[in-house]
Amino acid sequence: MGLRAWYRSTGADLPFQSPLPAHPGVAMEGYFWRITDPATGRVMIALNGVNLGPKGPWATLGFAAHPSGFLRVDAHRTASADPTRVGAHAGDAFHGDDRRLCVDLGPDARLDVTISDPLPWSHRAFGGSSIFQAVPALNQYWHPWLLGGRVNGTARLGDETWQLRDAQIYAEKNWGREGFPDSWWWGQAQGFEERDACVAFAGGQIHAGPLRTEVTGLVVRLPGGRVIRLGNPGVSPVHAVAEDERWMLRGRGFGWTIDIDGTAPRGASHILPVPLPSQERNTAGALEHLAGVLEVTVRRRGRVVWAGRSALAGLEHGGLERARAELVRRGLDPAATHAPPVTG
Repeated sequence: MGLRAWYRSTGADLPFQSPLPAHPGVAMEGYFWRITDPATGRVMIALNGVNLGPKGPWATLGFAAHPSGFLRVDAHRTASADPTRVGAHAGDAFHGDDRRLCVDLGPDARLDVTISDPLPWSHRAFGGSSIFQAVPALNQYWHPWLLGGRVNGTARLGDETWQLRDAQIYAEKNWGREGFPDSWWWGQAQGFEERDACVAFAGGQIHAGPLRTEVTGLVVRLPGGRVIRLGNPGVSPVHAVAEDERWMLRGRGFGWTIDIDGTAPRGASHILPVPLPSQERNTAGALEHLAGVLEVTVRRRGRVVWAGRSALAGLEHGGLERARAELVRRGLDPAATHAPPVTG
């Protein structure tokens, strides 16, 4: 293994090096697509966690939708991630890249869409993890690589068939060593009045050896195309408070100030699985709302340059203990790996 390949096997990427290709040898490389259709009020998510276990690669697959409350997950026996470009696969059950997304988790859980007019991540030096991208062996890295585009195709969810025409698309990936932080928070929103606007954030505790710090990355694609990324400690810090039904972020840096407020009722969340790669199994790990309310205000040197509101925002709390407690609160088996929302 060459030096460059070894460095990427730690999960890190050098400045100006794309984080899109798979990182060989990492415990988990997760791929996530989110489709928002403001015309119908529908949202769908599809995920593929490519995991490395003792017997080889396996996949954590998920497919969920709002307002139907649909949810289907699987621990699939095969998985692969593209080593040259973005892409995740799991036999005939899952194929996703920057052009097409196909999910087949049974005759009543299928998605087949094409992606066009992409609005990719525009910063060349670093991805969503910014300077932390270059730190080897972190527990988690994050990169929102697709901040918009157009989706057309068909979804089958239970006994419903949805036709998608000119819907919006967002995609990201995260990767790292075995295990997730004790808690994390995440959000993503499109469906604003301005079609090309997009908001995404992800936060939690990151660590590598003695390095341990809490970081939140915040990304806003303004109408017109400018992408702002805040979240470097000391330079562009983001203060995040994540309560049971509210997410509050305040970011500042480089002359920008970004305020975000998100709300969603706890019972409306899907409980999604996260992988335990070395154990080759999934466990409940995230409470994910597919249609929360998110309000954002962006200021430049004190002047408001954009403010928006979406009622189709993704908002997430992560943590194994939190997910287990929510299963118990709903009267479900605390060993379950997933659950649909109590209210659709």
